[in-house]
Amino acid sequence: MKRTIGIVGGGAAGMMAAILAARNGAEVTILEGNDRVGKKILSTGNGRCNLGNVNFGQEMYSTRNPEQLKGWLEQFDTNDIIEFFEVLGLLTKQKNDGLYPVSEQASSVLDTLRFELAREQRIHVRTGCKVESIRCDERKKCILLRGGGEDFSFDRVILTCGGRAAPKTGSDGSGYRLAEMLGHSLIPVVPALVQLKCREDWFKSVAGVRAEAEIVLEDPKAGTVAERGELQFVDYGISGIPVFQLSGRVNYILREKKEVELKIDFLPDHTKEDFPEKLIRARMPIESCSTVEEYFTGVLNRKLMTLLIKLAGLKPTEPAGDAKTEKIRRVYELCRELKVHVTGSNSFEHAQVCAGGVPLDELTEKLESKKVPGVFFAGEILDVDGRCGGYNLQWAWCSGWLAGVFAAQ
Repeated sequence: MKRTIGIVGGGAAGMMAAILAARNGAEVTILEGNDRVGKKILSTGNGRCNLGNVNFGQEMYSTRNPEQLKGWLEQFDTNDIIEFFEVLGLLTKQKNDGLYPVSEQASSVLDTLRFELAREQRIHVRTGCKVESIRCDERKKCILLRGGGEDFSFDRVILTCGGRAAPKTGSDGSGYRLAEMLGHSLIPVVPALVQLKCREDWFKSVAGVRAEAEIVLEDPKAGTVAERGELQFVDYGISGIPVFQLSGRVNYILREKKEVELKIDFLPDHTKEDFPEKLIRARMPIESCSTVEEYFTGVLNRKLMTLLIKLAGLKPTEPAGDAKTEKIRRVYELCRELKVHVTGSNSFEHAQVCAGGVPLDELTEKLESKKVPGVFFAGEILDVDGRCGGYNLQWAWCSGWLAGVFAAQ
């Protein structure tokens, strides 16, 4: 008799799990709450679908169980992703270490997966079927699901129903409730890869400005953490890749009611040793015939430079020669260390992923529940969140592949 497998959630991890389980001889049914599978894939990589990254490894992820994660990642790497999709007809390319479809269209990736689901006779897809409950029937040795007004019975079940990020795509946190029904605990879930809100009242004056910068966070648990990249100012705070990379950590600190101070260095390539004095000496010839604004022209973006001048207690229009040296020095110091205080982040609606979820130590090395044998997990529902650059989708492929294979064994 064929083993029957129910997959709750038809996203990236769910479709991958279904394909691999069917290839290994199982009869598979995907239960998807949306009216179609893979809705979230269409928004990945700004619509270009960043499939993965060549710099792939456990250090690119946050989790409470890094060694367990490392073991899974080593079983399915970037080359495996390339091979998997090329067999299905999708050509890929590398761009700035990221892996993309040659078409640079997320729809190409989704269509490739949908066509494979349709070709595989052992896979059945039920859309508009949101699973509301799950339980184990030990007498019949099966897993019972209730969804879309129907009851389902499977030999094994794979939970791939996502987290809470981007709930409009179907990730509404319902998977966490199903995990709790099975007796699993949850590491608190917070938004990650998301914009941060700040306390200072000057952000509107520099909204829209982009600048290369290094951002430093003093994490009470991890120590000093620094991220570098293009920072973007918005009217309520900061955005951009370095902000996204820190946002999960920041939200956990805020969750403990602790203040978060970030230090921004707009000139990370310049040595800090004697920095203000060197620039003051270099600009001495123009000091006597310039306004403060003219004196600092060419250092940073004009709007940003005007802000720093004002924060140092100077007026842009006053003669540079009349300005006190300590205030000139203070402007340079702000170029190297502008402090901002984070009060929160944007909500799950704006987050790319979640941090937290089902702890990895509650699963076996085969991604099977230790609480309820026969139930497997994959994707964002687990306590794994990656950096920007395709890592979260790469985790979906990896965990979906492994869960599909192990569940069908």
